[in-house]
Amino acid sequence: MNSNVVVKPSAEEVATAACFWLIDAVRETIEQSGRCVVALSGGSTPKKLYEIIARDHLTAVDWSKVHLLWGDERNVPHDHSESNYLMVKTAWIDPAIASAQAEKIPNFYPVPIEVHDPEKVAYQYGQTIRSVLGQSPSIDVVLLGLGDDAHTASLFPETQALESVDGFVANYVPKFESFRLTMTASLINRAKRVVFLVCGQSKEPALDVVWHGPRDPKLYPAQLINPAEGELWWFLDTPALPTRDRVNLG
Repeated sequence: MNSNVVVKPSAEEVATAACFWLIDAVRETIEQSGRCVVALSGGSTPKKLYEIIARDHLTAVDWSKVHLLWGDERNVPHDHSESNYLMVKTAWIDPAIASAQAEKIPNFYPVPIEVHDPEKVAYQYGQTIRSVLGQSPSIDVVLLGLGDDAHTASLFPETQALESVDGFVANYVPKFESFRLTMTASLINRAKRVVFLVCGQSKEPALDVVWHGPRDPKLYPAQLINPAEGELWWFLDTPALPTRDRVNLG
């Protein structure tokens, strides 16, 4: 397992540790290149992280030099309760805007939803990603979750997006009978830092198979994530840690 692993007792402590790590990474990247591009994840633990930033760390860095992309999105309107954009907006962006101080407000690029034309949306957002990255070949930080079925972003088992080398695609997920919009493994693996946030006992079997196999990325898509030149981090709570790893990492 060629990665960095941080284990904390609870999801709240995972979010706090990941928040401090992210702030350090953002600060370092801004010092090196003048800005930082972060791809966001949905999920309860990332939401806690965003809330902690908004509550305690709006002055930690110059957030106006940070550019927020969405790693994946549900094919629902922005005001829908399942929208990843709405979650981030409520947890982080709205409090930052309410501060009325430009240096506290990140640049953000939500996925432009058109429910009846997800392929068009995927193409448009791929263009947005390329525009934001400019001359850079890679995103600075990608935040990811892990599903009970070992999916990550919206790369679900046995779906077409697993084979795609495009940056951002509309991925039909049969078990939901709907499309999801997602960055592909090829784009994620070009990132400088990839960070998984994984909490809860229900995630332990998925994490065990991602780490230890059997290797079958079609069934366990998170196995596809292995940054070619970047760092891979795992922030876990104790219940999510596979039993076989508890002696060494717990």
